[in-house]
Amino acid sequence: MRITDLLKACSVELNGTPQTKEETIKQMVALMEKGGNVTDVEKYKAGVFAREEEGTTGIGEGIAIPHAKTDAVNAPGLAAMVIPAGVDYDALDGQPVDLVFLIAAPNTEDNVHLEVLSRLSMLLMDESFKQNLLKAKTVEEFLAVVDRAENAKNEAEEEKAVNVPDSGYRVLAVTACPTGIAHTYMAAESLENTAKELGYTIKVETNGSGGDKNVLTAEEIAACDGIIVAADKEVRMARFDGKPVIVTKVADGIHKPQELIEDIINGRAKVYHNDGKGEENAGIGDESLGRKLYKALMNGVSHMLPFVIGGGILIALSFICDGANAGTDVFGNGTALAKFFNTVGNTAFGMMFPILAGYIAMAIGERPALMPGIVGGLLAKAGTSIFLPEDQWVSSGFFGALIAGFVAGYLMVLIKKNFLMHWRGQNRFCCIRFWGS
Repeated sequence: MRITDLLKACSVELNGTPQTKEETIKQMVALMEKGGNVTDVEKYKAGVFAREEEGTTGIGEGIAIPHAKTDAVNAPGLAAMVIPAGVDYDALDGQPVDLVFLIAAPNTEDNVHLEVLSRLSMLLMDESFKQNLLKAKTVEEFLAVVDRAENAKNEAEEEKAVNVPDSGYRVLAVTACPTGIAHTYMAAESLENTAKELGYTIKVETNGSGGDKNVLTAEEIAACDGIIVAADKEVRMARFDGKPVIVTKVADGIHKPQELIEDIINGRAKVYHNDGKGEENAGIGDESLGRKLYKALMNGVSHMLPFVIGGGILIALSFICDGANAGTDVFGNGTALAKFFNTVGNTAFGMMFPILAGYIAMAIGERPALMPGIVGGLLAKAGTSIFLPEDQWVSSGFFGALIAGFVAGYLMVLIKKNFLMHWRGQNRFCCIRFWGS
């Protein structure tokens, strides 16, 4: 699959005139609708705006890549708009945006399209590619520019796969964002291009929606000068124990690649030490509280989504299989098959609050916090109260699960820092007394 397989001529606008970020997104969604990729326009549009609330997709250099992965999309697709006068898109660099690509990704297990979307994200890091798109006079010329650049990129990737340095890589990196569609790959491309310009060898692992790619090996980690972790979600950190590591935002991988690489090369990165209590770790302790809370929340949301999506699909199937009972009280449960889908779907749906709370807690307090987080989520879902009879319980829903996750996570941190350390000290004292007796 190629980029031009997803980008249809009817979804390209070369003379866009939106005046605001909101107008830009609405016009981009309308272009996507023309391509026939969206079944529920309002739901898809809401998904795009929800992604913007997590952080702007205006990545700087005049480029924005809004996107959403939702079951309102029936087939992967792209839409593109050139805005000659530019528009204030709340971009990371504060500059107007003049080139927008909108991504529509379906909630399916088939992630072939993600490789194509990641390739587009990487191409947009090339200034000459962007300028050629802005200069295109016709839609056909615009698509031809994309096609030529993709061919050149594919050839470069094949050459890179063959030319692995014998002495290993001086710099390693991991990039990841909550959706794993655009920023993950743009950061990877920016780091690779900058390292090449500076004359250093680099390998970048991407933790995207299609899974982990270009995974770093133990031998490469042992031989490198240091590792850059540019991520807005949890990554596996225990493997970097004893190596210099820089943990930063994925946006810094896009906009500050030279600074990050030179900090590794010049020995300015702190040595990371794993505490030995879990595989997942948010970083090396110098992140702000707000960023830690954000990453914990994203960890919960990313693990919750499969239950929401899968449950929703199964419930929808229950209605499809029960068309004969449409309009009746038993619609969705009128046949054995429909009832099965509806029951399993609602069960999966009911798991989203415990999973959200559990993985928020795990991101904060590691594996020991998973159980209390899940239990807290179940209590929030049920509306459990010791002051009211069961028939008066009212579910606290999403916000209750959110609070339960953070409380469970930080409670486990408190226990580990105080009671566990005290127990270890007492245990060590008892051992000394035993051997000394």
